[in-house]
Formats: sequence, C-alpha cells, structure tokens
Amino acid sequence: MRVSKLFTKTRKTIPADETARNAQLLLQAGYVHKMMAGVYAYLPLGKRVLDNIAQIVREEMDAIGGQEVQMTALQPKELWEKTDRWDDAKVDNWFKTRLANGTELGVGLSHEEPIVDSLKPFVDSYKDMPLYVYQIQTKFRNELRAKSGLLRGREFIMKDMYSFARTQEEHAELYERVAAAYGRVFKRLGLGEDTYRTYADGGYFTDKFSDEFQTISPIGEDTIYVHEGKRIAINKEIYNDENLARLGLKKEELVEKRGVEVGNIFPLESKYSDALDLYFTDDTGKKRSIIMGCYGIGVSRLVGMIAEHFSDDRGLVWPDSVAPYRVYLAQLGTDEKVVTAAKKLYDTLQDAGVTVLYDDRNARPGEKFADADLLGIPHRVVVSAKTVDQSVFEYKKRTETDSLAVDIEKLKSILTA
Repeated sequence: MRVSKLFTKTRKTIPADETARNAQLLLQAGYVHKMMAGVYAYLPLGKRVLDNIAQIVREEMDAIGGQEVQMTALQPKELWEKTDRWDDAKVDNWFKTRLANGTELGVGLSHEEPIVDSLKPFVDSYKDMPLYVYQIQTKFRNELRAKSGLLRGREFIMKDMYSFARTQEEHAELYERVAAAYGRVFKRLGLGEDTYRTYADGGYFTDKFSDEFQTISPIGEDTIYVHEGKRIAINKEIYNDENLARLGLKKEELVEKRGVEVGNIFPLESKYSDALDLYFTDDTGKKRSIIMGCYGIGVSRLVGMIAEHFSDDRGLVWPDSVAPYRVYLAQLGTDEKVVTAAKKLYDTLQDAGVTVLYDDRNARPGEKFADADLLGIPHRVVVSAKTVDQSVFEYKKRTETDSLAVDIEKLKSILTA
C-alpha cells in the first residue's frame, strides 16, 4: 500500500466531540470514522488491525477444537421467549424490529439460543460431544450510554463461543482449556503481562464463579483486587470474606486496581439446552441434559484497548502482532536514485513476507515522520539521498528514539525475526 493512494489522511487536530483517548487517536490517524455515539466504521488501516486481532483469536480457538460458524443477526422472538429473555423487563438492552407483516424480531445481542437451535438436527447422542462452536460477528446492544470510545459501543465485533459437554467434569475440562487459550490470545496481543483472570459473579446461571479477563488500565470501569504472585484477581462485586476463603486468597495479599474487561467465560449449566429441548442419549439409552459454557472476547473493544494501552504523546504504538503494517517506509525526496531504491526495498520486503506502508508522497520529512508516529507502525525505514550514497537504510523502532544505519541483510533479519 502506498500512502499516496490511501484515501484516508491523518488529522492535525483531535475531534472536539470525542473525549476517549482511544477514539481520539484512531480518528486522528484515520483508522475509524464515527457514525454516531458507540458506532464506528473501520477504514482501511483500522480494518487491518481489526482483522489481525480476529485472526489471533480465531487461531487460538481453532487450536482447541473450535468450529467456526456465522449466525444470523436477525433472531426469531419465539426462541427468546422459550428461555424467558425476550421481555424488556428481563433483558433491557435489545434492539428489536418488525417484518412488514408485523412479525417481531430481535437484532442479535447474544447467540446462546440460535446456536442451540442450530445444533438440534445434529446433536442427540453422547458420541456427538464434547464440542465447541464459535463465531466472530457484529453484535448490537442498546446501551443507554455509549462511552469510552470503542470500549463500550452499541454496535461491535465479538467472538462468542459455546461449549457442549456430557458431564460437569467434562465441562470443567473444556472450560479450563478455553481459559488457557485466552491467556495465549492476550499474550500474543501484547496484553499478557497486564491482563488477569478475574473471578466474578456467576449470575443467575450458576452458583459457580464466572471468569473475566481484566486488563489493568486507569480508564477501567471495574475495580479488581489483584494477587500478583498467582496472576489472578477478584472483582469488587464479589469481594467478601466468604469468597476470598473459597478462592484461598487473603486481603493483605491483594492490590486494588482498575481494569477493562476484554474477555469473559462463564458456565451456563443446562439453562439454554433444556429450555430449547436439546438433550443427548447416553450409552445406556438414558436422556440427559447438556452442560454448556459461554466464552466471549470483544474483538473491536480490543482495538480500542490496545490503542489506549499502547500510545504516547506522539500517537499510537501498535504491537507487531496487530499493526496494520509492520514497516513504514519513508521515501525522502523525488530524486530518481531515491525513488528507485525505495521501490526496490518495498518489493524486497514484500517478497520476504513483511507488510509495508510505503510513504511515496512528495512531503517534508517532518510531516512523514509525524504521520509514522501517529499511525503507530512498529518499524520505520527511511530511504534518502544520503542513505543511498552510503548503501544503507535508516531504521528505527517506534518505541525507540535513536535510529540505526543498516544494510539490506541486517534490515531483513530484524524484520523477519
């Protein structure tokens, strides 16, 4: 991709109507376009970040046996009535609509019911389980107050996965397998050191704990108490002596912090499978309930969280794993030898599997460097008359202040390590 062909542009000013740091940066850098409060469009660079995050999540879900599907956004009222979740008095953040004939529909905010319904023709024997089914899809929630930029929206991308087990013991094994996979996801995203498995309320589904994955942040809406040694935390909502004892934690070992919930997992027991008449027959021919679990990761929320978490006074600082491009190639000047060298380097890096954003504009060096910093591309390479004459390139990491003069082999080794 050449910057001269990119239809988006960086802005010199921060949008006055946006107070969240993550949204300010993403808007200023041209990653997203704000349609309305809590609703953002992903522009070319933002879409690449979103897709990179989704791919990491997908790979880790596939690695534990997840089967990806794509469910519908429109959902029949009858399914939700069976689980007693249609009434606004029970679930108050629905978007609902009607067909021309007056039939009421829900616009997907969660997919427990549709997933269970889709499995009914296929799952009826103990031989059909255990299994995981997941999707990465747009969700819609009628938030009364959308806030914090991409961290709390009315329309967002989420990975939701559901497990189906024959026994509580089997469910527990599946559950812990996902918890471990979540740890790998957040590590690959660069958030591993600051994200804690956090025990929380299981709600009306179960008397067990649910688990949140909370990333430490000063903008966090949740108060959590962290045990640094055990790498776990407990949410303030269940922070009491009884639960501390259940978890084997002591108050004096915990540190109070603010966190942003970037994922959650929780037991569903057999609430949805029973309500929607999904059972299995065991090896003795007896009809039994299916034990379910639910596992969510906010993919678009992670775009905002990473933007907020990895930024400085110059702009975004994307980790390599999610950056839209790994290299910002700045061509300084329009001399034929400079253009030729820059184009050759661009092709060489592309052939080596390194993604490159090539700034081929006829613009001042300071403007190009400022854009490189704002966009947060992890590595910057400069081609100028001086570097061409010396048969080197000027290389700098986004997180460092000093640049290095490197030849092509050294550069390739750095970028392909």
